[in-house]
Amino acid sequence: METQTEMKQSKFKRICVFCGSSPGNKSTYRDAAIELGRELVSRNIDLVYGGGSIGLMGLISQAVYNGGRHVIGVIPKTLMPREITGETVGEVKAVADMHQRKAEMARHSDAFIALPGGYGTLEELLEVITWAQLGIHDKPVGLLNVDGYYNSLLSFVDKAVEEGFISPNARHIIVSAPTAIELVKKMEDYFPRHERVASKRSWENEQINGDSAAYEILR
Repeated sequence: METQTEMKQSKFKRICVFCGSSPGNKSTYRDAAIELGRELVSRNIDLVYGGGSIGLMGLISQAVYNGGRHVIGVIPKTLMPREITGETVGEVKAVADMHQRKAEMARHSDAFIALPGGYGTLEELLEVITWAQLGIHDKPVGLLNVDGYYNSLLSFVDKAVEEGFISPNARHIIVSAPTAIELVKKMEDYFPRHERVASKRSWENEQINGDSAAYEILR
């Protein structure tokens, strides 16, 4: 069993969590959001998330905030009336659009975790996986596969590997586990195996004078 001293030695200072602004139809999804929030607190890890006060976003942000850790919520101004219905917790950063939201969330984070969610969660998840494959970052990407929620997605990825569209080493980018404790532990042990399309330095040189979200997450 880990001691409090060992917990404080987590290599992650902040983890970005992608999740739904809906609570889902099963209590296990809501329980998982709270469990993940408490696991971050136990390891002295702060939260970066989508800024909403409802659904799974509201549950995990409240759990982390109640545990005394810092919370950064990043939300596009146009989504604020939809995803914020009550008082938010922690620090809220209002941004112009979804592109800036993802770049800002990534810039502040050492790793990424996806709880169950819908189109928005999948879009955010797949983008950071793609950034890892391209060599823009080497931050771990985790799936909290609550009650097999992401089994179909993982099967699709395995099919893409089988059919030659994703390399076996790039498949390793996705770390998955059914519980928060197991997932964070696996992410702590993660190391990249995939072949980079370009080095991090190449991306930096390419984007340093541009207005690209890719450069923002290098900083």
